[in-house]
Amino acid sequence: MGRKWESLTDDQIEFIKNQNIFFVSTAPLSGRINLSPKGMDSFRVINQNKIIWLNYTGSGNETAAHLLEDSRMTVMFCSFDKKPLILRLYGNASAVYSDDTNWTNLISMFSDDQGARQIFEMNVDLIKTSCGESIPFYNYVAEREDLKVWYREKGSKGIRDYWQAKNTLSLDGKPTGIRGVD
Repeated sequence: MGRKWESLTDDQIEFIKNQNIFFVSTAPLSGRINLSPKGMDSFRVINQNKIIWLNYTGSGNETAAHLLEDSRMTVMFCSFDKKPLILRLYGNASAVYSDDTNWTNLISMFSDDQGARQIFEMNVDLIKTSCGESIPFYNYVAEREDLKVWYREKGSKGIRDYWQAKNTLSLDGKPTGIRGVD
């Protein structure tokens, strides 16, 4: 059954490294709660209480908007094979952009930064597990290549134009604070 920790254990870090998908949840002070699936080798554990994830350009930018109002974030991993497990990380996060001083160090931890919009850095203050025994088995086949193809076709300027058109406001009309738009 469920247990709590204040820091990630070595076994939990190993579990995270073996996951192909994770889920991120944030909420503004008022408005819609956001829950998004993430993939593409975009998650890194820095230490037992700090994680980062590379946020690729996509249709929305809710997380960035929410964190400007409320820094709380929950990240969830779920085992779809082998031993059942749900692992949640709770904490406070902030966005790091390409013009921030620590961007170069953080982005170097990822092998593919094409389409990178920001990196979210989270200080983890609670880890909680639950059994996951009701979660069905699924088989990982491969990453989708669609988004990477879209990035190549758009190019840097096209991606920044997309940010301007689609990523400056949340669903609730809140500013996302995105940088690099003209």
